[in-house]
Amino acid sequence: MFKALADPTRRSLLDDLFERDGQTLSALERRLPMTRYGVMKHLRVLEEAGLVLTRRRGREKLHFLNPVPIRLVHDRWVSKYAEPWAATLSGLKHRLEYGMEKVFEIYIKTTPERLWEAITDSEMRQQYNFGVGVNSEWTPGSRYEGIHPLAPALICDGENLEVDPPRRLVQSFNALWSEDVKREGTSRVTWEIEPVGDSCRLTVTHDQLREAANSQIYGGWPMIISGLKTLLETGQTLTTPGSLQYAQAPGG
Repeated sequence: MFKALADPTRRSLLDDLFERDGQTLSALERRLPMTRYGVMKHLRVLEEAGLVLTRRRGREKLHFLNPVPIRLVHDRWVSKYAEPWAATLSGLKHRLEYGMEKVFEIYIKTTPERLWEAITDSEMRQQYNFGVGVNSEWTPGSRYEGIHPLAPALICDGENLEVDPPRRLVQSFNALWSEDVKREGTSRVTWEIEPVGDSCRLTVTHDQLREAANSQIYGGWPMIISGLKTLLETGQTLTTPGSLQYAQAPGG
């Protein structure tokens, strides 16, 4: 990742995707004084570093920022040695996550079955999801409710639109922890699990967000899936400032 960020052209591409996520190669090419092939090479480096993800929409190939690697660097290095820097990096994280559709990807050394359990088991979910568990029958069309032991009301709720264990879970999502987020209405979250050797690739897509949606709706995903990875690989929970804040005070 550091090698990918070392080049100013690649940093410029990330800046462009920060300004408008989900761009085509042609759109990105028009912003840079180089050939299409040159832009493709830089994008390939960013993809290999996990900083850019691609999705097909019809005949178009769209490029999205993936802030999870930056979150992992923060958890591994910044929070331990330079707490004042954490606020700066957190601000960068929120900038990178702006948009109508957000895609997050991470590799976890676990089995699909264990990963599915961590997503759907309420007690496990509480350990990495800001203290919020989830109750559901986990059948297509069933409801789910996000609950916190210290909260008098639901944190979130929605419908399980697709349930295909241990590969795919699609849910509608209603944030309920404050009046501001309630006004955002219903969005959609898709969990996709793909085995890769002795590990799994987890892709979380949060879409159907309105333009300029409240960042509270999607801003916690990098910390959530980083905590999920830590829990499954080490049995421990992250102790980042955000995790502690939300675990102790829902809606904080």
